[in-house]
Amino acid sequence: MNNTTATSAKSPAIELAHLRKTFGTFVAVEDLTLTVERGEIFGLLGPNGSGKTTTVNMVSGLSQATSGTVHILGYDIQKDIRQIRQCVGAVPQETALYEDLTAWQNMDFHCDLYGVPVKEKNTRIQHLLDLVQLSDRKTSRVGTYSGGMKRRLAFARALLHEPELIYLDEPTLGVDVQSRNALWEYMRQQRDHGKTVLITTNYLEEANELCDRMAILDHGKLVALDTPSKLKQQYGGMLIDFETQQKLSAETVAKLRALPTVSKVTEINEHEITINATGEQVLTGKVIELVSVETTIKAITQREPNLNEVFLNLTGKALRD
Repeated sequence: MNNTTATSAKSPAIELAHLRKTFGTFVAVEDLTLTVERGEIFGLLGPNGSGKTTTVNMVSGLSQATSGTVHILGYDIQKDIRQIRQCVGAVPQETALYEDLTAWQNMDFHCDLYGVPVKEKNTRIQHLLDLVQLSDRKTSRVGTYSGGMKRRLAFARALLHEPELIYLDEPTLGVDVQSRNALWEYMRQQRDHGKTVLITTNYLEEANELCDRMAILDHGKLVALDTPSKLKQQYGGMLIDFETQQKLSAETVAKLRALPTVSKVTEINEHEITINATGEQVLTGKVIELVSVETTIKAITQREPNLNEVFLNLTGKALRD
């Protein structure tokens, strides 16, 4: 075993250090440093124009960084792109399948491209078509497949050369619920077998369900990196939602804002209010005590924020083109 291979076996799946990408005067990615460990599902999230696609293009070798370094499984992407391509599988947003060919013919063709040994081809293709539940349609033209079936076939194709790292760009975009759940399960299976999965997604539910950790980008910069639960704790704190019989006075709302750890009080409408609080201090009792002096509380709940709320808190609510 050569030194590069030995090093790669001990290295993280992805290491980005001070990564920067510019297009003329436009800065698409700025000083991005993060590490994706082996054997995890890692999510790259961000609104349109956040830099996540540019980052994936640099990680996959499709675009060269302006500055900074990219290491994949211990290999330097500037020096070892050939080795990297041998151990990476990709499922792009556009599946790029040959629609006039059958599923089997698509897989067979890509086996040759990936250098899969001839004696292993049939066994490997059949196994993967079984995995994505397409064996019964293996002789059908891909052009007759639904969007979900094409996405599953693209996933199977990406596994043909048994990659250590798998990229999926918006893996469940435009697929039905059944196909989405199936793709989620396939990704979990790969992680459970020690593979690393990197996904980009705009579906916060998907990120919450799948990702062991996630990075949120905005305007080309890393704004948050952690597990879904810790991100919710750190950036969302605690939420108290309550409904009142009558509209609260400005004086009572001001008192709510002055409570310890309260960071924000939002009047949804005349009778519904949401309180954002940091830390773990229980405020529900204090809120009830304060509000009940003025009006009756019809309903009240204390909850952890969801990822959508964390995402909007970090990136804002303005629409992006």
